Amino acid sequence: MAEAEAPDEAKLELGRTVFLERAQPACGICHTLADAGTEGAIGPVLDDLRPTVEVVTRAVTQGIGPMRPYTDLSEEEIDALAHYVAHVTGAE
Repeated sequence: MAEAEAPDEAKLELGRTVFLERAQPACGICHTLADAGTEGAIGPVLDDLRPTVEVVTRAVTQGIGPMRPYTDLSEEEIDALAHYVAHVTGAE
């Protein structure tokens, strides 16, 4: 089985920016993610969860548990965020 193509650096950087700054409230308020230097106290530790692109996309667009959907993010931002989280956690 072929490996998925790694996202480009620009997409990963945009995803990191969305995680830290553009998403409101910022993802790191709730989620711990080592690459982003965040230590959230509410949501799951993303480094342990290792969510796929699909899982992150679904959580961000539909919400999950206490997490509301992020309707203020563009499709490009959501895609970049999902690829960033999946990439830095080793899920993809």
